[in-house]
Amino acid sequence: MLIYERMTRNPITVKADTSLYDALRLMRENKVRRLPVLDRQGKLVGIVSEKDLLYASPSPATSLSVWEISYLTSRILVKDLMTTELITICEDCPVEEAARIMVDNKVGALPVVSDEELVGIITETDLFKMFLEMLGARELGTRFTLLVPEKKGMLAGMAERIAALGGNIVALSTFMGEKPGNRIITLKVQDVDKDELWQGLQE
Repeated sequence: MLIYERMTRNPITVKADTSLYDALRLMRENKVRRLPVLDRQGKLVGIVSEKDLLYASPSPATSLSVWEISYLTSRILVKDLMTTELITICEDCPVEEAARIMVDNKVGALPVVSDEELVGIITETDLFKMFLEMLGARELGTRFTLLVPEKKGMLAGMAERIAALGGNIVALSTFMGEKPGNRIITLKVQDVDKDELWQGLQE
């Protein structure tokens, strides 16, 4: 699966000279936590997060009056808070590359660019949704987690046995095992008795 299949196209953006208050309002109205920042020519120049904006806002414990707070907040612009050392990704990259980049760089979103133009954004929420699909979290069925030897034909043999019992695999994922010689396989199966399936898989 590639980035363009999961990214949010035409993301909501702000200009560098947008005020902190307006950017925060835009986030809350559209229920997003990050906004790509464009310059006057529409070029991507940064990204700002809800956390950036909230950290810059006056504390509720401040001794300033509401008028002083409003005045100071109105003078803070997105360009003063945004991250300019951008990490981006292309729309034809695989989604696992986006996950790797996010984890390695400890960021929660990546602007997606094509020919230096912003075409979308992919976030950790998009990846969590994929994780739900991958594990069949919203599907009915019996879930099994198996530790199996890492050898050729193991997965094919399991699928063949499940099919022979009349089962339908709706989700299947493999993960690193406890040591190099094995793998953890998680699957969700429908249309077969749980005990009968477990017996068949053990065999």
